[in-house]
Amino acid sequence: LRAGDLAHIGEVAAARRDARQLLLVDQADQARPAVPVAGAEHVRRVGNLVNGSSLLGLAVARLGRTTLRPGERGLLLAEGYRFDFPRAGAFTVGNVIVTAGDFRGLVEVHPDVMDHENTHAWQYFWCGGLPFLPLYVAAAGWSWLRTGDPASANFFERRAGLLRGGYHQAPTNNAGFRRLARRVQTLIEKPSRLAERSL
Repeated sequence: LRAGDLAHIGEVAAARRDARQLLLVDQADQARPAVPVAGAEHVRRVGNLVNGSSLLGLAVARLGRTTLRPGERGLLLAEGYRFDFPRAGAFTVGNVIVTAGDFRGLVEVHPDVMDHENTHAWQYFWCGGLPFLPLYVAAAGWSWLRTGDPASANFFERRAGLLRGGYHQAPTNNAGFRRLARRVQTLIEKPSRLAERSL
């Protein structure tokens, strides 16, 4: 055999190996049960793709080096998120639900968390996509002012179900307002204290 013949045999063997791997992947995909998507969920999936929120979710998942897989109700599940922000067991961007761990473990601790995150995907849809983000931040700020907690009085978290999302209900006692007032008072008093010390 000549060197050229050996190279050709190697190329044929590599092509056959690649074809076998593609066949195995295709067979595995066929064996995996299809995840059904209802009509309304299909509309939401397309809507959140068009409004850009799911594209942002895919970018966040990629940036966080997650593993993506299809979930129920037209959602995408991103596991193994590498960053500490936002601080949550899971968070949703468009139709993409992201978690630092895995969803099996998360559901064991919070059995209704997927219903909670599914509601957030609908909230993105009804808010027209990305406008959800500043609206959510405003709702979290109001909640913090009223309860000292960004979720307890947050309209979006309450609609998704606080307990389903693993949140607790903090009392409405204006804790954030009081903290803010103390901070402002400290800032006002600090210059006068410094002036007294300099005399």
